[in-house]
Amino acid sequence: MLSRRHLRQFLALVDTGSFTAAANQLHVAQPTLSAGIAELERELGAAVILRERRALRLTEAGNRLLVHARMIEREFGLAERGVTAAPTPAPPLRLGVIASLSTRMVAAVAARFEPGRLTLTEAPDADLRRRLAEHRLDALLTTLHGAEAGAEVLLEEGYAMLLPAAHRFAARAQLLPEELAGETMIARRSCEILAETSRFFTARGVRPHFALRSANDDRCLALVAAGAGVTTAPVSLAGEGTVAVPLQGYDYRRRIGLITATGQEDRITASGLTAILREVLSPSG
Repeated sequence: MLSRRHLRQFLALVDTGSFTAAANQLHVAQPTLSAGIAELERELGAAVILRERRALRLTEAGNRLLVHARMIEREFGLAERGVTAAPTPAPPLRLGVIASLSTRMVAAVAARFEPGRLTLTEAPDADLRRRLAEHRLDALLTTLHGAEAGAEVLLEEGYAMLLPAAHRFAARAQLLPEELAGETMIARRSCEILAETSRFFTARGVRPHFALRSANDDRCLALVAAGAGVTTAPVSLAGEGTVAVPLQGYDYRRRIGLITATGQEDRITASGLTAILREVLSPSG
């Protein structure tokens, strides 16, 4: 028979994304949790969780169960607290952000929320979208691919060469790719157009020495500011100690937008998140 224990184990697994973390949250052994999920699937006659190499994914049956499980658990909670109990604060808003969004912008968004009212998850775009589909995030701040229904564009910007402020080309209005042939480069592995950038320079015979290849944008930009090399980046990543100079023919652009999980539209509106993002991501924000 399907029990509340089954549903709580299922919800813990969805919310944490792993059997180990869910077992710790429930204070049970991992084999106990695995056995509970197996019982749940036998009772339902369908698999609800697929174990992939590095992640868990809900099946179609699992997505359907998730809607009912959350509703049932919410009703159980109301019954346990009773009608006279003080209202329980709403859970924090779960916002996913791409790694290539500037730390300055992410910090400014977080500063607009009271402590404990916002949870941030940083991950690549594909990973964030998967978590949103599995109801593990309420909204995403990520790069948009063409016209996406329900998404709002909050920032549109181009890419440029980021140079140390004291670089000999720092005052230039534009650079030619060939002028960078002798420069030391910093490779931002978080860049959404990393492959396109590599092809751009290779096609123009520019094969520089790389001082660093890293997915840590703050580290990459710190090395640029220190004079250790130059890099390509969205212009919003230029900060203290660096300048953004356009590169001829390097005409890529990106759009950053907010994507909201189905069913969370009212909550996002009530939180004021969209207005906060408009303010923070505006050119004068």
